[in-house]
Amino acid sequence: MDFLARREHSFYELQNKLLSKFPEAPLSRVSDVLDRLREENLQSDNRFAESFVRYRKSRGFGYRHIRNDLQSRHVDESVIDKYLRRDDEAWETILNSLIEKRLEEGAVIEFGSSQHRKIVRFLESRGFEIARIVDVLKNWKN
Repeated sequence: MDFLARREHSFYELQNKLLSKFPEAPLSRVSDVLDRLREENLQSDNRFAESFVRYRKSRGFGYRHIRNDLQSRHVDESVIDKYLRRDDEAWETILNSLIEKRLEEGAVIEFGSSQHRKIVRFLESRGFEIARIVDVLKNWKN
């Protein structure tokens, strides 16, 4: 309960935390506890995915990055698809905000310049798709 009181956890995360905290506990006992938490709706992968997506978007991460993080936490694909959409209009807003923070006031981005390549690499590392990055940079005006 202490783990869940701090933030939402995926079933997989919670299982790993419990197994590392109580290594002598049999897996069946840990599974029983987790199943009971799910039945009482105290642990929910749906709630976890929803809050995780909202938080990571607010921190400036893109679709691919968030999707990979959820997959690494063993969240079911159908749950991921429910809360994370590739065609979400928020991606463009997030990209514009990140670009604005990286560039000086009134800066112009020339295609192929070192500044352009640097911004593209940064945005790709944040998990944004190259096609969306190119579209936003093409239409970007400070």
